[in-house]
Amino acid sequence: MVTQKIHLSGSEEALALFGQNDHNLRALERSYKVQIFGRAHILSIRGGVAQVEKALAAVEEMRESLGKNAALMPTLPEPVSDVPHNPVYTGILGKSIKPKTNHQKMYVEAVQNYDLVVAIGPAGTGKTFLAVACALNALQAGQVSKIVLTRPVVEAGEKLGFLPGDFYDKVNPYLRPLYDAFYAMLGPDRFRLYMDEETIEIVPLAYMRGRTLEKAFIILDEAQNATTEQMKMFLTRTGIGSKIVVNGDVTQIDLAQRRLSGLPALPQILKNVPDIQLIAFDETDVVRHPLVREILKAYDRWEKSEGGVRN
Repeated sequence: MVTQKIHLSGSEEALALFGQNDHNLRALERSYKVQIFGRAHILSIRGGVAQVEKALAAVEEMRESLGKNAALMPTLPEPVSDVPHNPVYTGILGKSIKPKTNHQKMYVEAVQNYDLVVAIGPAGTGKTFLAVACALNALQAGQVSKIVLTRPVVEAGEKLGFLPGDFYDKVNPYLRPLYDAFYAMLGPDRFRLYMDEETIEIVPLAYMRGRTLEKAFIILDEAQNATTEQMKMFLTRTGIGSKIVVNGDVTQIDLAQRRLSGLPALPQILKNVPDIQLIAFDETDVVRHPLVREILKAYDRWEKSEGGVRN
């Protein structure tokens, strides 16, 4: 994997090149199977050497077209429409779990081929569900000996102290979405067996401190609610033969001070670290009810408007 950067002339060129809601960049990603990040006047393209070179040539053609006031987008190869992919995992009822969008396909392939994958995008894009499917596939193939799922226990409007029961009763609702994914794929009986044997472990992020996990598939869910210090702690738990997947949505930070989140800066921090893959999902990858995609678009419009400005 390589990363190439293009320095643009200014904000005008950047806005025209990126397109509305970064539409042009997403089209290039789909066509050349690369990851593209636009920040201020710098465009970064990451992927295989050949793919990056082709994407760079396309960007330069777009820039030349801008100078001539011609059509912005060059002729691009047709993106894959049916997203063909072998099943990631076959569930208890025989249902095959496959990626449904191009970004999901890139995500699955990254998880299968890299030791650390960071996926950022809105809810409903299949980040957790596909990560669990990949983890079960790796366990089934003997590539790992256990699966560890963790997420920060952060209150979103309610105080833990007001909930009934002991500590485990209080944190259980925060971990419930992770249980749901396993129930859907394993069924309750096998899931309980794996939990009893500690083949599958689901724990709050705070409980990861001081551990070193070898030959484990480790998933950090809701990573936007991990502080920078917690993120560093988590990423350094990796032992020999382990894989790490970090999933989160930077638009749903529940920390009292949003700037404390360790997720938004993670791509920048890790940009020069080899053998790491970054995946950016958007609303086109939402695979829940079609209404969810429209809701996300509506919130995006509102947050960009005067009424959505936050202090």
